[in-house]
Amino acid sequence: MAIKLIAIDIDGTLLNEKNELAEETISTIKEARQQGIKVVLCTGRPLSGVSPYLKSLGISGDDEYVITFNGAMAQTVSGKVLNHHTLSSDDFIDIEAEARKIGSNFQIETSDFIYTPNKDISIYTIYESYLVTMPIRYREVSEMPKDLTISKAMFVDHEEVISAIKDKVISRLGNRYYVVQSEPFFIEIMNKEASKGSALDSLANQLGLSSENVMAIGDQGNDLSMIQYAGLGVAMGNAIPEIKEAAQFETKTNAENGVAYAIQQYGLK
Repeated sequence: MAIKLIAIDIDGTLLNEKNELAEETISTIKEARQQGIKVVLCTGRPLSGVSPYLKSLGISGDDEYVITFNGAMAQTVSGKVLNHHTLSSDDFIDIEAEARKIGSNFQIETSDFIYTPNKDISIYTIYESYLVTMPIRYREVSEMPKDLTISKAMFVDHEEVISAIKDKVISRLGNRYYVVQSEPFFIEIMNKEASKGSALDSLANQLGLSSENVMAIGDQGNDLSMIQYAGLGVAMGNAIPEIKEAAQFETKTNAENGVAYAIQQYGLK
C-alpha cells in the first residue's frame, strides 16, 4: 500500500550529528508533502522544542499534526490538543521517591516548564531546557503545585548512572507506567496509555489511514513502539540494536541524511 504518512523522530533522526536540519532533508520532506504525504514529527520534546523545525519544513495549520512528550500528547502544529495522557500529583510523589531511592537526578515536564526538586540542578536538566526552549523551575517536593498537568517525568543523569539503574527503574515502575530510555542520559516515565506507537495509531485512524500507510523513522528506545506499529519501520544507521532488529529497512545515519534517503527510497512516487 502507498505511504501516506511519514512519522519522524527528531533527535538523532531528523537532525544531523550537529543537531541541525540539513538542506537535503528539508527539500526531500517538502517534496513528500507536495505529493500529499502527511509528515508528522514524533518526539519526546514539547511543542516549543519542535516549532523551529516545523517552520523550516513549512508545516503549519490545524490540519497538520505533531506527537510530543513521547506520545503523551498529540496535537495540531498550531497547538490544538487532540489527546493528552498525563501524570498526577500522586504519580509525581511516587516517582520522585523512587528517583531518590535509586540515586538519580529527576525532573518533570509540563507544557510550559521543567520542574526539578534537585537543588544542585543536573547538567542534563539544563541541556534539556536548552534543547526544548523551556525554562526550569526548582521546587522542593513539598512546594510542588498540586494542580500541574504533568506530561512526563524523567530520570536524568550521566550515561553510566542511567545504564546502571535502567533495569531497576523498569522493574519498580514498569507495571504502572510507560518507561522508556530516550537518550543515553534520559529515562522517561509516562502514563501507561502513552507511547509514540499508540499516539500514531490513534492519529492514523483519525485520518482514515491504516498502519500499512505509515512509514516511521527512528533511532532510540522511545521510537520502538512506532517502528513496530508502522507498515514500514525504518531504523537510522545510527540506531540502537533493538530498533534495527524491529525495522524492515535500515537507512543511512543522521550524519548522512538518512531521513532523506529513506523517503527517497520508499516515500516518493
